Amino acid sequence: QVPLVESGGDSVQPGGSLRLYCRASSVSLENYAIGWFRQAPGREREEILCINSDGGLSVSAGSVKGRFTASRDNVRNMVSMEMHNLGPEDTAVYFCANGRGRLCTGNFDHYNIWGQGTQVTISA
Repeated sequence: QVPLVESGGDSVQPGGSLRLYCRASSVSLENYAIGWFRQAPGREREEILCINSDGGLSVSAGSVKGRFTASRDNVRNMVSMEMHNLGPEDTAVYFCANGRGRLCTGNFDHYNIWGQGTQVTISA
């Protein structure tokens, strides 16, 4: 059983929007910071943003500021990330990860449970 599952990835045209979901089956996300990451072909995985357990947002990637945001749904035990004004540079596999604590730290070592990723492709 995979503890975290991402969904919502799709192929859209430039300028489009997507909403990704990170759902948990065997862990409760409510008390942990959740990070969103992406990895494009040939590039290292980068942290996009992180949402604290209280919903506070920390955006790590400057390229997504003003375009990406995240929210929590503790009833459904999931975290979602909205992405707007997408461009080809946003093409990547997107991952969510469960932090070890309530707060975002900006440190990869902070995350101990990872999903398997969902593909986002932006092309005309």
